[in-house]
Amino acid sequence: MGGSFNPVHIGHMIVASYIAQWGGLDEVWLTLSPQNPFKQGDNALLPDDVRMEMLRLAVGDDPMLRVCDVELSMPRPSYTVDTLHCLSSRYPDCDFKLIVGSDNWQSFSRWREPDEIIGRYGLIVYPRPGYPICGPHDVDGVSVVDAPQVELSSTFIRDAIEAGRDMNFFLPSGVYQYILSHGLYGSRI
Repeated sequence: MGGSFNPVHIGHMIVASYIAQWGGLDEVWLTLSPQNPFKQGDNALLPDDVRMEMLRLAVGDDPMLRVCDVELSMPRPSYTVDTLHCLSSRYPDCDFKLIVGSDNWQSFSRWREPDEIIGRYGLIVYPRPGYPICGPHDVDGVSVVDAPQVELSSTFIRDAIEAGRDMNFFLPSGVYQYILSHGLYGSRI
């Protein structure tokens, strides 16, 4: 499950935990993306090491969730098909699947080598508010999970922090304190 996690929030963690427990997987790897090819020029993106630390805080010692930094050592922008090839090469005993939200499913045909991703690895699609899931029920290699929908975005979190709102219950344990103690996203202590 890739993302910029800028910042990681409870919506990310709820979906990852749900899919790990009910999606028939051994683990869900949360893979930090240093640069989304569709979001180039995003000035609000914090440095990789800062977002990685927040992701580590969020995952903690959960036995079914794992932080993955593989894309940080890959050429940028990173493409998911290359990430999956790299992971398969490094971990040949693992069978990887890609997890995406229904928002990404709607634009998946524009990704680099989408047929390769589906055919070789498989795809798990989870629902996101405002993005109905159309089509994957009859595509080989694509499965849909009925994960809880949380109408929350990293943009909302960043804007709320900058406005001085209390985001303690919107972020995983430790992440909000990390943001405040480092003055991230315009936060003020």
